[in-house]
Amino acid sequence: MRRLSTGGPLEEDFGCARAVAAGDLVLVSGTLPVLDGVLQGEGDPYQQTLAAFRGALAALEEFGLGPGSVVRTRMYLAHARDVDEVARAHRELFGAVRPAATLVVVSGFVDAPRVLVQVELEAHRAAHGAAPDTGRAES
Repeated sequence: MRRLSTGGPLEEDFGCARAVAAGDLVLVSGTLPVLDGVLQGEGDPYQQTLAAFRGALAALEEFGLGPGSVVRTRMYLAHARDVDEVARAHRELFGAVRPAATLVVVSGFVDAPRVLVQVELEAHRAAHGAAPDTGRAES
């Protein structure tokens, strides 16, 4: 198992890693739309979603993986009204990949009242570079 730490305060406070690789699976912790301590896309759920996913993908890159390896995404929204803009950003980044996805509306984020979205990623090494399967699942 390999763990990635960025030295962020929550990693120390909570005793967690930014990302963890366990075999062929890589899990990226919840990612806010923050770069170098600055909130990106203030008041814009689309821009915040792009920024949050870019941060999560940067952690994934530390393991040699990219968007084509993503098999699951989770998006946490502060407001249901932002679903369409968050979906637009997700589609832009992962439309060709089509990972399993979950979208949840929450009451807010710890110490981040201006944050509109937080994201998580799960990736699989074997999926890296694989062509997306656009067919229907068969039993």
